[in-house]
Amino acid sequence: MGGTMTAKATDYSKHRQPDGSAWPMPPQDGYTMDDYFALDLPPHTEMIDGSLVFVSPQRKFHSLAMFLFEVGLRQRVPQHLRVRREMAVVLGRKNVPEPDLVVVTAESDGDQDQTRYEAADVVLAVEVVSPDSESRDRDTKPRKYAAAGIPHFWLVEMEPRSEQPVVHTFARDEDSGAYVSTGVFRDRLKLAEPFDIDIDLTELDRL
Repeated sequence: MGGTMTAKATDYSKHRQPDGSAWPMPPQDGYTMDDYFALDLPPHTEMIDGSLVFVSPQRKFHSLAMFLFEVGLRQRVPQHLRVRREMAVVLGRKNVPEPDLVVVTAESDGDQDQTRYEAADVVLAVEVVSPDSESRDRDTKPRKYAAAGIPHFWLVEMEPRSEQPVVHTFARDEDSGAYVSTGVFRDRLKLAEPFDIDIDLTELDRL
């Protein structure tokens, strides 16, 4: 659930960037969730294993892919679920990633001041791979999402030759607690889980 979290943040006032603005210096044991939500961070900053991760400028493919999947999911999402983009998800004390898209339960969707969701609220997490985040998107985040109990995960990549989306879909195996592949989709993404989904991936060219 969202809401305002009050925490005593580390004093970074003695550390300055060349332009005179404060330069955050990480605590000895890394940042925590309390630090993350108390600090004034650039938009879309994530926290992975207690370290802050800042984003690079977004490629056109990334922007269009997020729009395509957001629209496609919203067209089919059942009433008990909601589709949200670029919202923080609390996985634990030192991990607060920001998936490109999430499908969450309607019960967890609070008021307009909400800033985060808990892992237990998330039914599906979607990551669109960027050049600067390939390792995190393909390895680090999926492992953490699965460990936190998020049932479904999609990894969206750009096919180099066609520049079209390729979607790798995964479901969490209850016995191992890890994701297992449920398919690789080109041209059309058609699934029955976590709900009936049918997205024409070739529509990217017409956005």
